[in-house]
Amino acid sequence: MACELPKVYGLPLSRFSAADLAREAVGRGLVATISGTTIWRWLHEDAIRPWRYRSWIFPRDPDFAAKAGRVLDLYARTWEGAPLGDEDFVLCADEKTSIQARDRRHATLPAQPGRGMRVEHEYRRGGALAYLAAWDVHRAKLFGRCEEHSGIAAFDRLVAQVMAQEPYASAHRVFLIMDNGSSHRGARCIARLGEKWSTLIPVHLPIHASWLDQVEIYFSILQRKLLTPNDFPHLDALAQNILDFQRRYESLAKPFEWKFTRQGLSALLAKLSAASAAA
Repeated sequence: MACELPKVYGLPLSRFSAADLAREAVGRGLVATISGTTIWRWLHEDAIRPWRYRSWIFPRDPDFAAKAGRVLDLYARTWEGAPLGDEDFVLCADEKTSIQARDRRHATLPAQPGRGMRVEHEYRRGGALAYLAAWDVHRAKLFGRCEEHSGIAAFDRLVAQVMAQEPYASAHRVFLIMDNGSSHRGARCIARLGEKWSTLIPVHLPIHASWLDQVEIYFSILQRKLLTPNDFPHLDALAQNILDFQRRYESLAKPFEWKFTRQGLSALLAKLSAASAAA
């Protein structure tokens, strides 16, 4: 029963708890009486935890392997089978949208002996902004800007910010890795950016593959270290703190130790294919 979904038994539950299983077992006459604790102990012995879940998704892009492979090649400093030169640069870019400024009704209190930081639950909404950033994969350099709204114009301003600075302004090639967000997807984006910067080579990730975008690692660090808990009186303070964090992080940063290669990709896709066939 623990290895079935509740809907198989006609129950309006998304997943079983130990108590749910105990009630169902008694209701179906499997046992006269049993406690949730006993159920939990039995399941624990077999490493079965039906109350937990993990999200997953099969690759939807028919060219997933080819698109992901060329990104992994760039991380390894190769392109179309040839090594990158000293005047070639690889950046990842994306946007983190709807970052709220939450003004807590009472001041946040720092940690004390025997007590963690205390953050007021209620807050006043101070609006939201978008943060766009680009990460130089091999040089650990950051570029970022806060915008009132995301979109094509905002994204192009980020790219212009990068391409106006050396060594990118006079580079042989600047590879820009990005996902398929609405402000930078498809052939139109490639044409638009190519018209403005002839040395810029947009490289799109496969659909549903933002986990291959290194700037997402930086965004997760930003979220953990600055934005959680969120306590900013207004948007100006939020924007200033984000840019201050960006400068501080860049001063300490090193390139990420990226270890996922084409070989790992092939193994993962083979595993997913076998799981899909079994399902």
